[in-house]
Amino acid sequence: MPTLLNPYLNFDGRADEAIRFYQHVLGGRLELTTYAEGGMSHGPDDANRVMHAQLTAQNGMTLMASDTPPGMPSGSGSAIAISLSGEDEAELRGYWTRLSDGASVLLPLERAPWGDIFGILTDRFGVQWMVDIGPAH
Repeated sequence: MPTLLNPYLNFDGRADEAIRFYQHVLGGRLELTTYAEGGMSHGPDDANRVMHAQLTAQNGMTLMASDTPPGMPSGSGSAIAISLSGEDEAELRGYWTRLSDGASVLLPLERAPWGDIFGILTDRFGVQWMVDIGPAH
């Protein structure tokens, strides 16, 4: 198996809602374990929070997410953007359209100076996405 790079998003109580939204956007199979199911719950405040979620899309893309336990800081202060890129314009425009639901568009999906179709948005969960549609070869 090759080494994989998988984005892992952390939320403060919204991981279930977020990963199900991303499943709507990307499709695929979702595996989700709460802190209670994983035997890591410290009480009712975190029992139903997501300990680990993994979304594997049909095309092999993988996105992981979790909720931080109560009392632990939810953000590390680092900035992240998730980039979706490729040549399948219909697929990538579909992702853009679904991600746009409740999003703030920072740069509309349009022809960029380098020739690709490119756009940036921040989804309704505060995650920034870049979509780049390159020419088919």
